[in-house]
Parts: sequence; C-alpha cells; structure tokens
Amino acid sequence: MADYKKVESDIKEKLVAINRITKVVKGGRRFGFAALVVVGNQKGSVGIGQGKSKQVPDAIKKATDVAKRNLIQIPLKEGRTLHHDVKGKNGSGKVFMRAAPAGTGIIAGGPIRSVCEVLGVQDVVAKSLGSANPHNVLKACVNGLKSQNSPKILSAIRGKKISDIVLKREAE
Repeated sequence: MADYKKVESDIKEKLVAINRITKVVKGGRRFGFAALVVVGNQKGSVGIGQGKSKQVPDAIKKATDVAKRNLIQIPLKEGRTLHHDVKGKNGSGKVFMRAAPAGTGIIAGGPIRSVCEVLGVQDVVAKSLGSANPHNVLKACVNGLKSQNSPKILSAIRGKKISDIVLKREAE
C-alpha cells in the first residue's frame, strides 16, 4: 500500500475541459458538469478520463480517478521526444505530431499540449486537424502515441539487435 501512495504522488494532473450540461425540468433548470482530465507521471505514462457530476470538483475528481486507472506506457526517445512522426485519428479529430530537436519545446495547441506536458515530452511539434472537440483531439493524440514504434519494439519483432536498427535509421 505504501508503494501505491508513492506512485500516486508523482502523477501530474491537467484539466483539459469542463462542460456545463443543462437539464430543463418543471421547476427550472438543473445544471450538471462534465470534466475531461489528462494525467501522467512525466516519464512516459499518460491516461485520459472523463467524469460527470452536479458539482465541478466532484466531476474533476471522478475524471482524475478514471484517468489514473487508464494509464498507458508510451516509449519516448531520450526521454524527451517522439521516435518518429506520428498521425493519430479518432472520429473526425486528427492529430499530426513530429519529433523535434532538443530545445524546441512543446509547439502544440490546447489538448495536445496538456498530453505532452504530463507525458514528459519536452520537444515536439504538433498540429490538430479536423475536429476541435477536446475529447476527439485527446483520444486521437493518445491513439497516435500508442501507434509509435521504438527501436526496442522493432528489434524484438524482427529478431535483430537494437544497434542494427538505429544505425540504419541514421544512415538514411
């Protein structure tokens, strides 16, 4: 149990969007809130979550809990950028992310920027195409990141040494 608390403490949370939902009833309007949160440990782990409640703090807490349960590992090059250019798609939300040299920073808009910050990516150039809906953009971003292949994964698939694959890539 002590290890679990330690892991929880280094997780960073970012609120991406809050929507106010209105239900019209006989006596007037009832308001509810939906929160979209992204969490990560800044070392290659990221998760997204959505929560709904009558109060904003409860919605954020629910979304954070869901995001922590849905954490996934993403391979990062040198712990700071992507291994290669990545395209992600979810619904009509399309995302294009490109690896960048050291010192570039995070050049990305809203939801993609928050994913990169909590993931631990320091240098990336990204563009959101198609839908501007934060839900679709976030899911497209995570889909793209999941589709990325590191030299370690490729060497395991091909049965070669990592050094052979890295040398070939740099020679091109």
